[in-house]
Amino acid sequence: MPTYEYRCEGCGKEFSAILSIDEHDREAQRCPECKSNKVVQLLSVFTAQTSRKS
Repeated sequence: MPTYEYRCEGCGKEFSAILSIDEHDREAQRCPECKSNKVVQLLSVFTAQTSRKS
C-alpha cells in the first residue's frame, strides 16, 4: 500500500498515512495532533523495486 504524506494547515504538523488507493480517494484525512481536517497532501518521492538486474 502507498504511503501518503500530509501537512496540517492548522498546527503545521507533518504526518504520514499508509492507505490503499481506494481509502485515499474515499476518505478525507485528519491531523493526528489537533484533529483538524485542513490537511494538504505533500509531494513525496517513491521507489520501485523490480526483479530485473541492471
